[in-house]
Amino acid sequence: MVFKPEVWSAQALVSLRKALVYAGPQVVNHDYEGEIKKKGDTVHIKMLGDVTVSSYNSGDTITYEDVADAEATLKVDQSDKFSFKVDDIDKAQAGDEMAQRMDIAAYNMAAKVDQYIAGFYTQVQSANVIDTTPVTDGDKAYNGLIDLGVKLDEADVPDIGRYVIVPPWYYGLLLTNDKFVRVDASGGAEGLRNGRVGQVDNMLVLKSNAVPVITGDDYAVTAGVKDAISFADQVNDVETLRLETTFATAVRGLHLYGAKVLRPDALAVLKASKTAL
Repeated sequence: MVFKPEVWSAQALVSLRKALVYAGPQVVNHDYEGEIKKKGDTVHIKMLGDVTVSSYNSGDTITYEDVADAEATLKVDQSDKFSFKVDDIDKAQAGDEMAQRMDIAAYNMAAKVDQYIAGFYTQVQSANVIDTTPVTDGDKAYNGLIDLGVKLDEADVPDIGRYVIVPPWYYGLLLTNDKFVRVDASGGAEGLRNGRVGQVDNMLVLKSNAVPVITGDDYAVTAGVKDAISFADQVNDVETLRLETTFATAVRGLHLYGAKVLRPDALAVLKASKTAL
């Protein structure tokens, strides 16, 4: 088989993004990716300053504001690798085993990325954190998400593009509440792809096993909009080589990525407890 690095690299990246929830396009933005070549690269992000609006009366002298912008930097400080070999005999017997193993590697890389992004819940501004709340039935589960929406409203977060990510046990409780709208019953064509499982108010509900455990049985249920977190990644250096001591082909690759919370006020967290306090 003739190995084509550019084809394998693209396949790995596509498979990775299919499996993502926290780092998926509905949760974080990919606006600043650029060309990432190595761990330690920096992505520079220009943060536009506010423009002041003031009263005007006929004849007033107009002055022009020098708007102060800021710059944020996103460090590509995370790197994961995969490396495996396929024996010639196994390859002949199992068909395209190399492609299947690439898919497995991509999925496992996606799981690490999701856990990494999920950990940013600790950077949510304190006013948007709902303290430990028992979520033991469908009503409490539904009302908890409504409370998160209120936190976003109070922080002037736009209605469009809101999401909330819940663990499977939380989703199971939502299913017992008649107000919860399942995505497969809403008329949407997306189905359950990328963890999409329903709608509460104007928030897309996503389900993930990567929802962080804060302590004991308390989980960090996070809501927000994708402008809050920027994520940049690149699958680099996917290559193959013939091993010298055996009849086998080896494949290895490197995934580089990083993320930054740009708008901590555009996120909200509910500390949801599985048991009564």
